Amino acid sequence: MSLLHRDALETLRNWTPTPDGADDWRLTMKLLESGPEVMWRDHDGGHVTASVIILSHDRRRVLLCLHGKFDVWVQLGGHLEAGDASLAAAALREATEESGIAGLIVDPVPVDVDIHQVVNCAGRRLDHHDVIFAVHAPRDAVEQVSAESHALGWFRPDALPAPLGSDTRRVVRNAMLRAAVR
Repeated sequence: MSLLHRDALETLRNWTPTPDGADDWRLTMKLLESGPEVMWRDHDGGHVTASVIILSHDRRRVLLCLHGKFDVWVQLGGHLEAGDASLAAAALREATEESGIAGLIVDPVPVDVDIHQVVNCAGRRLDHHDVIFAVHAPRDAVEQVSAESHALGWFRPDALPAPLGSDTRRVVRNAMLRAAVR
């Protein structure tokens, strides 16, 4: 068992999902229990990914990206890499790479688990079992669009852009709830 796989199992076993994310959490736990190969993008049928909702320093806005491939507004994130020590570390790496913001701080407790289907470059449909974390931006955060996005934008949770990814509203709501108790 890899350290990253062990971390994913422990992180999600010790976390209580919100009622609206419980089904995705159960399916992700089932996937994780099948073995460490589910951590990597070449696993047939689906794999674990790590994403973030970046919160502004005052916790009033969230940073979303207009996805470069799907043209919908979603959280930032992506595939795990061999050097990632934990899901939270992978999420922080993805947040930094895709936002260009230095000094981000990740909350190591997930805010949601979301399963969504994507089509890979070979045309195969795969499930992304996305473990999502809240990340806090510093006061002087300046975002920079990466090659993976058409745009980045700060939005109030009650004024999210369109078109919005299928579960993005739920993920933002759960991130805001987590930030309120932190």
